[in-house]
Amino acid sequence: MRQIVQLATVAAFALGLAQVAVAAPNETRHELSAQSRPHITIYPRQRALGPNAKRTCRAWLAQEYRVSGPVIVPRQTCWWQ
Repeated sequence: MRQIVQLATVAAFALGLAQVAVAAPNETRHELSAQSRPHITIYPRQRALGPNAKRTCRAWLAQEYRVSGPVIVPRQTCWWQ
């Protein structure tokens, strides 16, 4: 009788761990998506710029037409000065 109780306890414990292992990947995906984006440094390639060169950007909102209806999206254009 004691062995049956021990086997039942071990089986319940193993099933409990299996449920936790299945739930863990969903939690890690949520944590990864909540992280901030990395900082990106852009270096010019085509021409040699002076030490005081700056990258100037112009940003605006534009309207795009989609199946669900018009959507406002960010747009950006950049250049080196």
